[in-house]
Amino acid sequence: MGIQSGLIRRCLLFTSFALAVTWSLQRHADRFPSNPPIAQPVQLRGQGGVGFDLRHATIPVQEIRSGGPPKDGIPSLSNPRMVSAAEATYLRAGDRVIGVASGGESRAYPLAILNYHEIINDRLGERPIAVTYCPLCDSAVVFDRQTPLGELEFGVSGLLYNSNVLMYDRSNTESLWSQVKGEGVSGPGAGMKLRGLPMELTTWAAWQARNPNTTVLSSETGHRRNYQGSPYARYFKQPQLMFPAKPISNALPLKESVLGVWDDANSMAIPISALGGTSKQIEMSLGNRKFTVAFDADDQTIRVVKAEAELQWMNTFWFAWHAFRPETEIASR
Repeated sequence: MGIQSGLIRRCLLFTSFALAVTWSLQRHADRFPSNPPIAQPVQLRGQGGVGFDLRHATIPVQEIRSGGPPKDGIPSLSNPRMVSAAEATYLRAGDRVIGVASGGESRAYPLAILNYHEIINDRLGERPIAVTYCPLCDSAVVFDRQTPLGELEFGVSGLLYNSNVLMYDRSNTESLWSQVKGEGVSGPGAGMKLRGLPMELTTWAAWQARNPNTTVLSSETGHRRNYQGSPYARYFKQPQLMFPAKPISNALPLKESVLGVWDDANSMAIPISALGGTSKQIEMSLGNRKFTVAFDADDQTIRVVKAEAELQWMNTFWFAWHAFRPETEIASR
């Protein structure tokens, strides 16, 4: 009887913790902008003040912020359940998804779920991938999890830099990795580049039309979350940021959606406003490398349909792209 009572108490405590984290994330986003949080620098107490060794960080430690939820308070997913397109009845035609195709397989990862998990460690074909999304930057990018440090599994650190999620790898040394920067910023991974993989940020209907055999991330994630609503809805409607980023550029509205394309030497932002109101495909170049983008005027989405192998890309808000790549070129009409 005592063992059973103890088990019940532990289950209740775990459930309470999970609900508290969900409530904290919702409150953290929904209180904006009427009572925006004051972003405080992380207080370091020697090596382990935030649970990570930041002594040799490649970014200014004083500009690393706590995002609110603690380490793993936003739980990343690893090898989650997938369903067929027909079984994904929780999705609506206009719902945004990150679409990935590799090794003859295609898969969709809805932002409605990524809002609450931010990182999905998965495997598509033979390739280990990390599907990542930061709601504060509306930044979507897919990385190869195979690195010079081996195959990594990523979690959410609870820390931000330039209002962007800092991921960490679940190794013995737990390096921090910047999502938009696309590289390690502390620990053994510091300075190592992550390889961005072909992806698109589009609508469920558009992705399914192009990939009728796609599989989809199931809403049965093992976590109690309201995947039918976004805790960041108010944030997306406001021009202000919730956390600081620098440098800031007013060349475009801070939260204008851009497709960011880069290679080892160059970068370009392609804003929605540069593409007019007509669906089209445009051939472009970055340095001496060519790529083709498709703009869907109905969905207001930009995707890369063809690119040379050295090019990588992501979707994000302008402020985040510029903060990490201030030398970027801006595509014009």
